[in-house]
Order: sequence, then C-alpha cells, then structure tokens
Amino acid sequence: MKYHTRYNLSLYVLLAPFLSGIVILVLIPAALSLALAFTSYDGLSAPGWRGLQNFRQIIDDDLFRRAVANSLVFLALTVPLRTVVTLGLALLLHRSRRGIGLYRAAVYIPTVIPGVAYALIWLWILNPIYGPLNLLLNATGLPAITWLVNPHTALPAIALTALFQLGEGFVVLLAGLQHIPDEYYDSAALDGAGQLALFRHITLPLVMPWLLLVIMRDLIASAQNTFTPALIMTGGGPYYATLFLPLFIYQTAFDRFRFGEGAALTTFLFLGVAALIAVTYRLLGGWGYDDSV
Repeated sequence: MKYHTRYNLSLYVLLAPFLSGIVILVLIPAALSLALAFTSYDGLSAPGWRGLQNFRQIIDDDLFRRAVANSLVFLALTVPLRTVVTLGLALLLHRSRRGIGLYRAAVYIPTVIPGVAYALIWLWILNPIYGPLNLLLNATGLPAITWLVNPHTALPAIALTALFQLGEGFVVLLAGLQHIPDEYYDSAALDGAGQLALFRHITLPLVMPWLLLVIMRDLIASAQNTFTPALIMTGGGPYYATLFLPLFIYQTAFDRFRFGEGAALTTFLFLGVAALIAVTYRLLGGWGYDDSV
C-alpha cells in the first residue's frame, strides 16, 4: 500500500509544474479575457461595463465577417490535406527498415522550426522575382505567379506553407499504426484480403481514434497558427485576403487599444473552434471504437 501511495505521490509531483503552468498561463488569462469581453477597456483607464455591446458591434463589422470567412477557407484547405498527407506518410514510414529514422526525422524537422523563421523562409521561397518556386516554374515553361501580391493566390499560398508542419500528427499516427497487432493483417491476408481491403476494414477503423485526435488538434492549431505567417508575410493583405481572425484580434486589441473588443473576438474564436470540433466529432461517429471490429 505504501508503494502505491508513494508512486501516486510521485506522479502528482511530476504533474504539479505542468498543472501549475496550465492554471497560471492558460486558465487565469482565459477567465480574465472572458471578463474583459463584456467591458470597454483601452489599457489606460479602468474597464467599463458594456454587456453584450462588444459582441453586437463585432457582428456588424465587415472586417470581422471577412476574417471569419478567410479563417474558414484556410481550415477547409489545410485540415483535410494535412490529415491525408500525415496519414499517408505514417502508412509509408511506420514499418521498420533501413534508414527509416532519417526519413521520419525529415518529416518532423519542419515542425520544430520557429514560426517567425519558418514564415521568413517561405517569404523567400514565394518571392515573385528570385524565389525558388517561381524559378522552378519558369524552368519548366510555366508562368511565374505573384503568390503573396495577388488576392486570389495569397491565401492558398499561406495554406501551402502549413502543409509541411505536420510532425506532431505524424508521430501520433505512427504510434497508432504500430499499436495495431500484425496478427490482424495476417489473418485477413489468409482470407484473401487485398491491400485496399486491409486498409479499409482493419487499418482505418483501428487508427480512427488517433486520426480523430489529429484532426481535432489540427483544427485548434490551424485556427491559431495563421497569425505569424499572415503578420510577417502579408500583413493581412492584399485587400484583406489574408486577414485571419487571430490577426484581426491582434490588430483590434494592440493596434487600436480596444481590449474589450479583442477579448470578445477571442471568445468568438474559442466558441467557433469548439463548434467545429463538436461537428467533426459527430460526423466521424465519435472516437471510432467499435467492439465488432
């Protein structure tokens, strides 16, 4: 009994710094932000109660609607593609073979690059004059594209940059695939199942909990991670084509000193992401566990 008590105590001690950080750095600021959402606050004078006026003013703002639309388009472009690419790479690299560690590291490396450095790298890659992507297009006889200057290509260009930072989801799906016993595949193969049938009836159902976790993580991350590339690469332009909700929150709160409205926008962002997660959860039928599998 003493051993279990000491073991549980050691776990609590190990978790204490993390839980303390969550409370201090996440929960308390979130509660303060929610409270500010109902006030008028400019950082200089004391907050004044406004009730729901901030939310009404935001809903009537054309820039808010544009930011929401851009954010939804970005999510629609990135989350499905990232999920498919991540699953494909995990299926390709989950078996042990010579040099597999190098390939897995190559997939993960873009994820650990700091956001500012990553945005600057892509700012160089997408440069319309000397960027390597346009030089490659010219070398193949295709016309160069003004990626970040044209309002029709700026948002897809930023979405393109997000398709290479998928290391965290890749690791999760690797763990999920390696969790599936080989006996399942051997038994199905003896019954004459092909590769497509193995994937459809064994791999996909059993990896679904991890896949849903990756999708939910991507929804949360993609809704927030647009801030750095939009701020550095385009500044929200051209013509508000890359004005995403996180950048609009920043401009409202720190450029215009409307912290109450910025907090209300943050509340909208939180509720919107929560709604998308709930819809995704229902569409995919829960966590994917099924005793009949």
